[in-house]
Amino acid sequence: MNIAVVGLSHKTAPVEVREKLSIPEASCESAIAQLTSYPHIQEVAILSTCNRLEIYIVARETEQGVREVTQFLSDHSKLPLHHLRHHLFVLLHTDAVMHLMRVAGGLDSLVLGEGQILAQVKHTHKLGQQYNGIGSLLNRLFKQALTAGKRVRTETSIGTGAVSISSAAVELAQLKAQNLAACRVAIIGAGKMSRLLVQHLLAKGAVQISIVNRSVKRAEELASQFPEASLQIYELGEMTGAIATSDIVFTSTAATEPLLDRSKLEATLEPNRRLMVFDISVPRNVDADVNELDNVYAFNVDDLKAVVAQNQESRRRLAMEAEGLLEEEVEAFEVWWRSLETVPTISCLRDKMETIRAQELEKALSRLGSEFADKHQEIIEALTRGIVNKILHDPMVQLRSQQDIEARRKAMQALQTLFNLDVGEQFS
Repeated sequence: MNIAVVGLSHKTAPVEVREKLSIPEASCESAIAQLTSYPHIQEVAILSTCNRLEIYIVARETEQGVREVTQFLSDHSKLPLHHLRHHLFVLLHTDAVMHLMRVAGGLDSLVLGEGQILAQVKHTHKLGQQYNGIGSLLNRLFKQALTAGKRVRTETSIGTGAVSISSAAVELAQLKAQNLAACRVAIIGAGKMSRLLVQHLLAKGAVQISIVNRSVKRAEELASQFPEASLQIYELGEMTGAIATSDIVFTSTAATEPLLDRSKLEATLEPNRRLMVFDISVPRNVDADVNELDNVYAFNVDDLKAVVAQNQESRRRLAMEAEGLLEEEVEAFEVWWRSLETVPTISCLRDKMETIRAQELEKALSRLGSEFADKHQEIIEALTRGIVNKILHDPMVQLRSQQDIEARRKAMQALQTLFNLDVGEQFS
């Protein structure tokens, strides 16, 4: 079994491509079911965020498994393969393992060291288990990646002061508006990204903030986290009214179709009213045609790169320190992964030893007579098990810890020959 990842990110594809590939949580179960139904794919995990879509697989045959994922992505996005391939990356085996470690550690993010991705990797692991996509191999890989991500954040300073997508959007808004305290701000959405938007807006001095959301209850829950601020709450049906009285609008929802477009804003805004819109959602909440309006200035997640670049250099030096920690976690996974090859041989040898032990014990107890056997069977049973376990201990440890692939395979073949083990028949 081989591990591979097929995906695209802010490094390989613009937002208009990424949004077509996005797999919302509501579609995750059916996507995993479809992918695991393919003949060469055994395990699947889907990591879908505003900046990346990555599908991790365990494949019976790597090349065929990658081809099946690529075709799935083409069908899902309605993009022809020849167009999609320009944006996709494919990593195999150890490269795929290291990539997930780097993603969990925030080293592959638009914002180096950002913390939100670790929670997203954890959620991917949870959904993969919930929808029966993750088996033993990906389960171990994701657990190791989560450990790696936590170590990067606790053992290095890369996360110190690291900005999120939300704070980068607020920083860009401040650059464009100059004085956020004088601006009326509307946030459409009430999820985690919106909570961060409120947090950073307040820190930058904004005081007139409105929350627009489909669920008023959820908007109120968000507002309750900032009791010192007087946040105005609107339901989604009141969105145009909230926008009409705002200078700046942030959008951060899970909607799969644009909430705002040229015609809606044209009908909402007074003539010559200036509006800045910052869309940090993928798929985008704001249609690109709003840029045709002279008084509307729209920005999306790809426009944040210039802001982020200013803060990257110091964290880039710290990232080199973090890479060393990730190498350790990759090696730990590799040792475990390599040891899986020895499992059939070890299990077969244990079964054979146990069969011999049980047969010989039965013979010995029958010779000792029922009265002695009944009285001392538990002790004799423990004695024979202890002898077998001690005899097998060193060979097992040596076989599992052997890092040289050829040496390990020769050792397994020697055990199979010396003990006449029929491993293929037992584990076919």
